[in-house]
Amino acid sequence: MRYELYYWPTIQGRGEFVRLALEDAGCGYADVARERRKGAGVAQLMRYLEGKEAGALPFAPPFLKAGRQVIGQSANILAFLGERHGLTPRRPAARLWVQQLQLTLADWVDEIHDTHHPIAASLYYEQQLRAARLRSADFISHRLPKFLDYFEQVLARNASAGGWLVGARATYADLSLFQIVTGLQYAFPRSMARVLRRHRRVAALHEAVAQRPRIAAYLRSPRRLPFNESGIFRHYPVLDRP
Repeated sequence: MRYELYYWPTIQGRGEFVRLALEDAGCGYADVARERRKGAGVAQLMRYLEGKEAGALPFAPPFLKAGRQVIGQSANILAFLGERHGLTPRRPAARLWVQQLQLTLADWVDEIHDTHHPIAASLYYEQQLRAARLRSADFISHRLPKFLDYFEQVLARNASAGGWLVGARATYADLSLFQIVTGLQYAFPRSMARVLRRHRRVAALHEAVAQRPRIAAYLRSPRRLPFNESGIFRHYPVLDRP
């Protein structure tokens, strides 16, 4: 099946978690809003959000079209793709564990976003700079190490099975943890350089995902959008103060 991914065309954002899974699984897919063909582009994305297309009505991107199905929410899409393409274990209990980790990663993403938009997403970053400084300082001091400590412990408990979060094979949760670490290295390079030294298992997982053949090829390709100051991970030097 050739999938259709609907997400904003100029940012990685939450759509990138889905892109990584599609790329690692070797799936054929169209990144619809980035394409110029007839029936593509941002206009087609908006048709779904405005309820002008048949099927489930998504609240916001990303959403994935798989045949007649329209699946929204990153974690939900990843659970769907994981089961179809071997990016989640076969045992139901292990699948739930992977999904639990993914939802924890989603919580982390929300907190990362709030470092630069702590008051309201509708306001510009410059309109909430003072609050962003306070929020980022707390994030760097408390929340960043807390999340990294947690995933370091998860990896330590699974160490005998290999360097992955669950079982002996990579899952979509591993791909998502890679994306978060990469994004944080862009947004908070000074802080991450310091704190990641104390989380060697997380660092090793990050490197292992980057070396997966399909991921490595994707990262070198023009399909991988660069980080920028419009997405979740934004580099504002004034916020990166260890």
